[in-house]
This record gives sequence, C-alpha cells and structure tokens, in this order.
Amino acid sequence: MLESAGASSDDNPHPGARSITDITSQQPPLPLPELCAQIHDRVHAFLNAEPKDDRVRAVQRQSRISLGVIEEALKRYSPAEISLSYNGGKDCLVLLLLYLCALHTHHHPHPSTYPSTLNSVYIIPPHPFPAVSSFVTATASTYHLTLTRLALPMREAFTAYLSSNPSIRAIFVGTRRTDPHGAELTHFDPTDRGWPEFMRVHPVIDWRYAEIWTFIRELGVEYCGLYDEGYTSLGGREDTHRNPALKEREGEGFRPAYELVEDGEERLGRDWGEGRP
Repeated sequence: MLESAGASSDDNPHPGARSITDITSQQPPLPLPELCAQIHDRVHAFLNAEPKDDRVRAVQRQSRISLGVIEEALKRYSPAEISLSYNGGKDCLVLLLLYLCALHTHHHPHPSTYPSTLNSVYIIPPHPFPAVSSFVTATASTYHLTLTRLALPMREAFTAYLSSNPSIRAIFVGTRRTDPHGAELTHFDPTDRGWPEFMRVHPVIDWRYAEIWTFIRELGVEYCGLYDEGYTSLGGREDTHRNPALKEREGEGFRPAYELVEDGEERLGRDWGEGRP
C-alpha cells in the first residue's frame, strides 16, 4: 500500500470537480497527455472558483504567477533540457502539479509533441524515511517521471547528474523564500560559483507555508503520510523530527502539518547541513 495520505474526494470543496487524487489514483496510470489535461482542468477549476477567503485568493494569485514562470521556462528550454528536483515533499509536489498543468497549455492541441516522460532527479538524504521512499517511487510512476536517484551530497549529486545527462540546462526546484539559502533567490537563477552550471527555476519561491497546504487540500492532492504525523519538512531520519509546534497539549500525539500557520515554525523539526546550489 502507498504510504501517503491526502484529502479525499469527499473533502473536495468544489462540487462537480474531480480531486487530483481521483485523477492520479487510476491504474494503470493515465498517459501523460491525458494526465496533464485532467490536472490542467482541475487546477483551472480552482483558479476560476470564487475564493472563500483571503488565503484561497492568495493561492490563486500565486498559482497564476507560478504557471507564468513555468510557461516562460518551457519557451526558453526544450523538454529534453528541463529536469525537476523531486523528493516527494510538499513544495516540489505543488511544483510538479503546476508543471503538468503548464505542459498541457504548452503542448495543446498537439499531444504528439509531449515527451514520453519527464526528467527528474531525487537526491536521497542519508537514512531516508521508508514512507518517503515509497511515496517517491509511487508518484514517479503516476506522474511519468524518469527519476535518477543519487545518494550523494547535493553539490556532488548535481555534478554527477549533469555528467550523465548533459542535455539538461534548467532544473525546476521547489525552494521557497523562507527556506535556508532562499531569501535572495529569484524565479530564474544560474547556479553559484563552484557548483555545476545550470539554470535554477523557482516557480514557488514566494509561496507561504500555509499557501502550499491550501493548494494541496483545496485540490485534493495525495501527499506523503508523514505530514499527518507532525512532520512539516522532510529530510532523513537523523535530521528530521516531528515539529514541536504541532505537539498536542495533552498526550504524546502531534497534529498534522497543515495545521501549522507560521512560516517561521516550519523547520523547527529539521537540522540543516549543506546549502543549496
């Protein structure tokens, strides 16, 4: 069984619109053009709905900005030149869905122009959680990712990845401004001196923590089940802990990640090491 959880179709706040879990749970997985078309329709149903509060309105605005960034990247680079940094976390999951949505816009009405799969790289942390590994494997299949797994420090991992995939010129990264080393980033940033050369594309850089979870829950997206156990930022088992801000006041339990609101509390359960490219 897939070790993940998410809003069920019964929680769908837009009656008549399918949740993304409904779309992606089909077996065998939908062909990529059909998957992109259905995710596109679901995302745009959300974007066109009357917002029920200011947070949803903010997420609609951020989604449109992110789609514009991704569409610009698709104009600058061919599918063979683009990759996605994917680790199964909440941020890159939102990025992946927006990428699939934008692919439909970019390739419609010529589905024969779609790539067969999407380039992606998973930099495996030391001592990975089995639940994360299972979720990455399952979603890579569902979303048609050709996933290169590298258990190396980040700089060495990207060097090895580009050496094996020399056509890659740009990589979508789910970094947000409140992440370590994210404060000065823009939507398009070349890598820093001393790192392998590629364009870092940051479509969700200006999203707030609560906005990420609003998108996930409004659209009914399946996510890694560790988030329901009090984890708010996922790395390896030795540097990732349940977030103390989510600890129940009585007892030993933890509330789910989507109940956290403050950006500054997101990574109270993480120990950080090497920086980003």
